[in-house]
Amino acid sequence: MTDPNAASDDNWLIDEDDDADGAASQGAIDQRLWRVLIVDDDVDVHAVTRLALRNVSFKGRELELFSAYSGAEGFQILSTTSDIALVLLDVVMETDDAGLILARRIREELNNQIVRVVLRTGQPGQAPEQRVIIEYDINDYKAKTELTTQKLFTTVISALRAYESLMMLERSRIGLGKILAGATNLYQIHSLREFASGVLNQVSAILDVGADGVLCVMSVMTGGPTVVAATGQYAPLADNEMLPPDHPLMPAIAKAFRERHSQFEHPNNVLYIHTQEERQLCISVTPPWPLAPIQRDLLEVFCQRIAAAFDNLYMFGQLRKAQEATVVALADLAEFRDHGTGGHVRRVQDLSSRIAQQMKENGCDDPELTGQLMEMIGLASILHDVGKVSTPDQVLLKPAAHTPEERRVMQTHAEIGRSILERASRMVDGVSYLTYGAQIAGGHHEHFDGGGYPEGLKGRAIPLCARIVAVVDVFDALLHRRPYKEPWPYTDVVAYIRERCDTQFDPEVVRALLEVVARHPPAPAGDDD
Repeated sequence: MTDPNAASDDNWLIDEDDDADGAASQGAIDQRLWRVLIVDDDVDVHAVTRLALRNVSFKGRELELFSAYSGAEGFQILSTTSDIALVLLDVVMETDDAGLILARRIREELNNQIVRVVLRTGQPGQAPEQRVIIEYDINDYKAKTELTTQKLFTTVISALRAYESLMMLERSRIGLGKILAGATNLYQIHSLREFASGVLNQVSAILDVGADGVLCVMSVMTGGPTVVAATGQYAPLADNEMLPPDHPLMPAIAKAFRERHSQFEHPNNVLYIHTQEERQLCISVTPPWPLAPIQRDLLEVFCQRIAAAFDNLYMFGQLRKAQEATVVALADLAEFRDHGTGGHVRRVQDLSSRIAQQMKENGCDDPELTGQLMEMIGLASILHDVGKVSTPDQVLLKPAAHTPEERRVMQTHAEIGRSILERASRMVDGVSYLTYGAQIAGGHHEHFDGGGYPEGLKGRAIPLCARIVAVVDVFDALLHRRPYKEPWPYTDVVAYIRERCDTQFDPEVVRALLEVVARHPPAPAGDDD
């Protein structure tokens, strides 16, 4: 028997820098049990092992014991049960080397390099220790006769400590991978609310739990936290502009904003983020167990990436607003001289966007019908007549029908508008509103059957955005007053559009237009149109 006093010699195995209670409350990743699998064909070995380990705990977590009575059964349990930390494995079971085979299958077939494996044998000579230790990826090799209660305790605690260290390294590796992937994804998000939702999803992934969370931004106007996104049980908060003063999360979030650093007070953990543009954000998460130091460190690293992404998102938004303002200014410049068009360009903007969306819902297979086109066509469409800035007043503002010569002058606005916008678009990398604007300006007077101008393009050779605006431009112009005409009745306009389907207009665009206006009929033309 082992000397009872020997227990004090082995206590260093569970005493770290802080006491056991401190480890349980501060360092635990979670409060789940340590899972230990006993694989042995001897029922008595299971009973004795359970008896010896019945009161064992490590860092405040007790053991959960599983039993298998053959190597095959042990493999099945390991295949279907997660987070097994230790396998106490008999060598000789259904075959003389069943335990050795299972040890190899754990590493090679299950690709489980984390679980600790301790071989136990009642016949040491049958599987020599040196050969087994060298040839098999195991952590210890014990004869059953030497495994007293104290030695078993020592073996189990040593294995759990090693398992915990490996799990920390693995979680760190996975967490850092998720931080890199998450930061990349966040830079691709353009909407603030989408960005915030993405942040919460990435935080939950790093914690490896389905954490409930809230992301707040400090409001300059009110001096209080504004809810930008919320998940889990806090999802209803996303409908609130401000975080309610009496909400349980408010004290921790307010403290983080006030003290300007993160708060880790389980169950309410608040990550404080301060960007270079002097914006303050807080992310509150409530995982079901206290965060381990490594998780806190990973989250702090992620918060640094969030701060940079948030600033970039803000700058992107400002640049986008500046681009939109430029487009609107160009459209206003063209409309300034053509007083008769009134709100024409705004109606074209709205209806063009609706038609593109309807075509998507209709399953249109046109390769040009991309998310990018659907996002940009509305604003780009208002540039369709920008070339009219070059049209002489006596032609542009003539209150009667144009002569053939005047008509030729008028038609030059399409080519001029495209040329102006193409030159501007080349100053911007990639596809922009100006890119689509140039296509629309140059192509919205082309006819689907090739009978239009300025190039006589036919069918899908005409850019899709121009085919859409071609229909919308005529539809709206007929509905509203012009210097040379009175507004047409709605039924006559629809009949006109139908009549020119497949000749002047793309049939798919016409179909989408008619479906849109059937649900949302245009308002009657007024005197200010």
